[in-house]
Parts: sequence; C-alpha cells; structure tokens
Amino acid sequence: MISRIRDVRKAKGLTLDEVAGRCDPPTTAQTIGRLETGMRTLSLGWLNRIADALGVDSATLLSLPDQEELPVAAILDHKGAHALDKTENIYQPAIEPGMVALRVKSSVGDYRAGDDVWLSRRTANQFGGALNRDVLVPRPAGRYLFGRLIGRENNRLQILPLGSGARQQIVSDPEWIGVAVRLVREL
Repeated sequence: MISRIRDVRKAKGLTLDEVAGRCDPPTTAQTIGRLETGMRTLSLGWLNRIADALGVDSATLLSLPDQEELPVAAILDHKGAHALDKTENIYQPAIEPGMVALRVKSSVGDYRAGDDVWLSRRTANQFGGALNRDVLVPRPAGRYLFGRLIGRENNRLQILPLGSGARQQIVSDPEWIGVAVRLVREL
C-alpha cells in the first residue's frame, strides 16, 4: 500500500503545518511529514484523520503498488459465493477525456449520500443515446439539473428529476450533458 498524502496535499496547495493544524486533534508538521514519507506507519486512524483534514475520502490517499488489475477471488450469484471456473481480473476504470463527476451530499432517488457518479460528456448529436439514463444537464448561471432523460424533441430535452413527486422539466439547447456511467459507493 502506497500513501498519496503528499500528492493530495500539494494538489490542494497546503503545507505540512496547515494539514497538521487541521487534524483533529491537531498534530505536528513533522508527524505529517513522517507519515507522508513512510518513516512512520500509517494506521487507519491516522489515515482517517489526515483524510478529514484534507477534505477527501480516505481511499483517495491510498494506491495499490504497481497493480493495474485486481484478482477476482469469488463469484456471487443466486446460489451464494463460489469459486471461479477460470482466472478473472477487474481492471481500474479509465477516465475518458472530458469526463466529469457528481458528488452526492444527501440521498436522492437511488443515490446515497457519499456516492460519486462518473459522467461521460455527450454533445447534442449524442443525446439520443442517453434516453432513459440519468444525466447531468448544465443550465444558465452555473446551475445544473440531474435526473432521468425521458424524452427529446428537436433541441429540447425532457428531464424527470429524481425523487418522489418531481415534475418533468424541459431544457432547451444544452451545450452538453453528462451521462451517468459509473457509480462509486463506499460500503
């Protein structure tokens, strides 16, 4: 297991001292430095404290060493968990150019607080392929609409927002839409 604390800290423009001060309870810059470099063992407690101080999920601070695939140990189906007939691997998902994400802060529809939804950007000539999919649609003044694309008529999209009692909304001429392609959920 390799720590990415330094990478995340630098990406956020923070010093060791700033991260140490944000920890609860606060610690020293020297301790954070030792945890970053591996001079001190990174326990689960430290991992969570530093993740909170950086405002990220603890999994963001870890990476698998030189491993692009994850071996599948078992298959789960209606009969329960059982061994594989042949070796299988799961590969890390690729991030497409222009891809964006939606972070769920409170549960709505099928999405739970803490979920991250990966969205593939589509242009107007690709909107038809997103019918009956969950989409993020940019609106004027930096607003967005997230819901199910239920219809398309010329340049007008019919979106049904998630949640009970929501009414269909029409969005005309969006420059792009983001189609939900991957759900990342902590258990």
